[in-house]
Amino acid sequence: MIFRRYRAEYSDQVIDLIPMMFDPPDPEMGFGREQVWKITLHNSRKEIGQISYRTGESRCIYYFGHIGYHINPEYRGHHYARRACLLLKQEIRMSGKRSIVITCDPDNIPSRKTCEHLGCLWEGITAVAEDIRKKYEISDRKCRYIWHIPEERDEK
Repeated sequence: MIFRRYRAEYSDQVIDLIPMMFDPPDPEMGFGREQVWKITLHNSRKEIGQISYRTGESRCIYYFGHIGYHINPEYRGHHYARRACLLLKQEIRMSGKRSIVITCDPDNIPSRKTCEHLGCLWEGITAVAEDIRKKYEISDRKCRYIWHIPEERDEK
């Protein structure tokens, strides 16, 4: 991956999201436009994780979700994934979506807590289709959460 620029695109003064360029995913995945950001501590260039947002709708999105995030192990426990998701609300709104899917493995308790702290609705655990599981080497089950994004004027 290559950094497009070092200037933060989104910041909450605790973390910054810096846009990255990357090789696009397999078009068959139906991710639509996918943007990836490096997550750093505010005013730092040191990567503590990444977050991506995908605008597509497809069978793969059903299992992978619209948002994917990862926080490096030494930075976990500080709610950085939740903060990064919240910073993407405007990006999600600009793409025309009012709700998006976040998925995680059933045993990924920190990610499940992130979804709960965001106020996501738990849809359930779904079995991943065998063809997708084998082709993309993902887990056989995924928790699905729906995150409703209110209009900016409706937020308190």
